[in-house]
Amino acid sequence: MKYFLPMLLILGAGCKEKAEKPVPETDSPPNVVLIFTDDQGYQDLGVFGSPDILSPHLDQMAREGVKLTHYYSAQAVCSASRAGILTGCYPNRIGIHNALGPGNTHGINSTETTLAEMLRAQGYKTAIFGKWHLGHHLKFLPTRHGFDEWFGIPYSNDMWPYHPQQGTVFDFPDLPLFENETIIDTLIDQSNLTTQITERSVDFINRNKDNPFFLYVPHPQPHVPLFVSNKFKGKSERGLYGDVIMEIDWSVGQILEALKKNGLEENTMVIFTSDNGPWLSYGNHAGSALPLREGKGTAWEGGQREPFIMKYPKKLKPGRTLETPVMAIDILPTIAEMTGATLPENTIDGKSVVQVLTGESTESPQEAYFFYYRVNELHGVRYGKWKLYFPHNYRTMNGQEPGKDGIPGNYIHIDMEAIELYDLSKDISETQNVADAHPEVVEKIKEVANTMRSRLGDSLLDLEGAETREPGRVN
Repeated sequence: MKYFLPMLLILGAGCKEKAEKPVPETDSPPNVVLIFTDDQGYQDLGVFGSPDILSPHLDQMAREGVKLTHYYSAQAVCSASRAGILTGCYPNRIGIHNALGPGNTHGINSTETTLAEMLRAQGYKTAIFGKWHLGHHLKFLPTRHGFDEWFGIPYSNDMWPYHPQQGTVFDFPDLPLFENETIIDTLIDQSNLTTQITERSVDFINRNKDNPFFLYVPHPQPHVPLFVSNKFKGKSERGLYGDVIMEIDWSVGQILEALKKNGLEENTMVIFTSDNGPWLSYGNHAGSALPLREGKGTAWEGGQREPFIMKYPKKLKPGRTLETPVMAIDILPTIAEMTGATLPENTIDGKSVVQVLTGESTESPQEAYFFYYRVNELHGVRYGKWKLYFPHNYRTMNGQEPGKDGIPGNYIHIDMEAIELYDLSKDISETQNVADAHPEVVEKIKEVANTMRSRLGDSLLDLEGAETREPGRVN
């Protein structure tokens, strides 16, 4: 797809300086920058209501772009969430579950088309600086899945010998730092990793100012263990966690400034969001999803509803807040429409939300969004203003003592024994189960859910093959 910017030809005295300025290509495809944090809560930005974390650059980005208040990650855990945003698929469709680690032997399948592969086919330069987490063996690395460059770590930053439960629960090897397909270091101190990722990102923009690019910046932070450079240590009222968010905000500011200096600001779409909600068992080292319920590892709103900001001056009117539900699976087809890229040949679940972002529509193109967890358990469904939960077991810190200073507390597990229904337009914190009052809504959502179960299954119902299915695609 090509976008044409009308050019006013100004003639006459006094206009020589303007006439001599270089005129940008009117049909150049937009650059794409996707900034993706790890375990950041819905409330953990000033513009999303944080009472004690300063985020001036992201607050400004929201004023200059659009803010989505009903955006959902693809799943409430690391690897699955990343699979969803990079392929446009529900993670269980492509066999990516939970959080892959150094002991796993599988990863993203070569038959999948990632966002990077889709854009590279359009002539884009592509790079990832940060955490990959879709398989650490050679055939799964980002350089084998559409990225020209990679600097970062292959899985979560706590998968290393310094984990607080090392030797009792885990037996992690050293944490490698990659440059493309080569291990260049073993990480012991991660204090400068956010700065290094930022410097690489700025350099990539500078080097590719004359051609379209896709820059993916999946920060390892604020996933525990928390690390921050001396630039921001002790700066936040929120303690170390707040320091980390302030440094991420600085990083966003550096990237936005690099775009501006290179004359790319107008024609670059910049997206900021997170992979899932806060890891609540870590107490003061965890984020906040308030006023949402629960956090990472659950299908409750706090587990998957995330901060989302998008800036694209050429297409999006600034300063708008959008309440239409959108999910990470929609990002790939949305970018495809905005860049003119060809969608993957394989079935995907996402749909373009360009009209939602531009304000042409307030209706989601999806009938519903489905909240899977573990291997293939359908826990919840978002249907319009409604959120329905099927009986399942979930973890919570309710009544438990949270962890402190990097040592986790203990979750308890609760069995939800009957269907629960919440009206999110009136009850954002999911405190009032209204299933009995709206049996017709329950029946409709069950019908919608059964349609999805026919495609992806649901191991909670002991569907044939659901538990034993090997990692791989479901068409």
